[in-house]
Order: sequence, then C-alpha cells, then structure tokens
Amino acid sequence: MTGDDVLSVMALLRRAEVDVWIGGGWGIDALIGEQTRKHRDVDLMHRQDQEATVVATLCEAGFEESLSWRPIRFVVTAADGREIDLHPLVFAGDGSAVQASPEPERPFVYPSTCFVTGTIQGRTVPCLSAEQQVYFHQGYEPSDRDRHDMAQLRRVFGIATRF
Repeated sequence: MTGDDVLSVMALLRRAEVDVWIGGGWGIDALIGEQTRKHRDVDLMHRQDQEATVVATLCEAGFEESLSWRPIRFVVTAADGREIDLHPLVFAGDGSAVQASPEPERPFVYPSTCFVTGTIQGRTVPCLSAEQQVYFHQGYEPSDRDRHDMAQLRRVFGIATRF
C-alpha cells in the first residue's frame, strides 16, 4: 500500500463524508511526516454508525471483504492486492470511543485526545496519536515492523515504548 494509495482511499472516504483515522504503520508514518518503511495495508478506524457508507464506498472502488472478525475488525482487499484493515469505533458524547475486543468486558479505549492529524506526502490526514499507537503495541510479541515503528516514535517524539 503506497502513500498514493492511502491518499486515494482517504479522498474517496472524505467525498463520502465519513470520518476515518489512520492507525498502524501508516498512522505512525503520518505522525512522523515521512514514509519510513513499506506497508502491506492501511489500518483505518471509522465510526461504526457510518460503516455501511464506508463499505459501500470501498466496494464501489473495487474492494471486497476478505476477512471478518466483526465486531472487532474486518478487512477489504482490492484485486491488485491493496488491503484495508477496518476498525469500527463507537463514540461517546465527549469524543472518546471504544472498539470491541476479543475480551468483551475490556474494549479497546480511544480517548478523545488520540484523534490528531499527521501528513502523508505533504497532505494533512487524520490519524491516531503517538500515545495511542504505543497503547496498541502492548501485550503481544512484536514483529520486526512493530519494533521499527516504535523506534520511530522514540526517535521523533522521545516517547517511551515497551520494546
């Protein structure tokens, strides 16, 4: 998934008037303001109540659902291999949100302050904060990509990470 691909998907969803935020590796690169590694997909958080529009918009653009772990997450893939990992969020009145987790009594928490902006190829994009990225990189054995991403957050923001 290239920077051009991400910007194209974001433009499609913006025209559909849905709210999405970039997470994962592209989200970290957006915070840093430069691409630091290759990405196989893009992680997008979206409002669960806008999911029908998100799915319809992406289907019209040639994406098909290829994996469903609803209500936690699902994946859509294009014929050319581009992949979008979608994470539905339920928002509270204060701007915070929760995402279902494998442990229903312990949903993933998104404080209102975690919804920030970054840049991809000089364009401003909505993404998750550095602190939220660190929060999601806990409790599992990290991959080389995870280690790279956390190293970038330490380098640029001086933020403490688990690995």
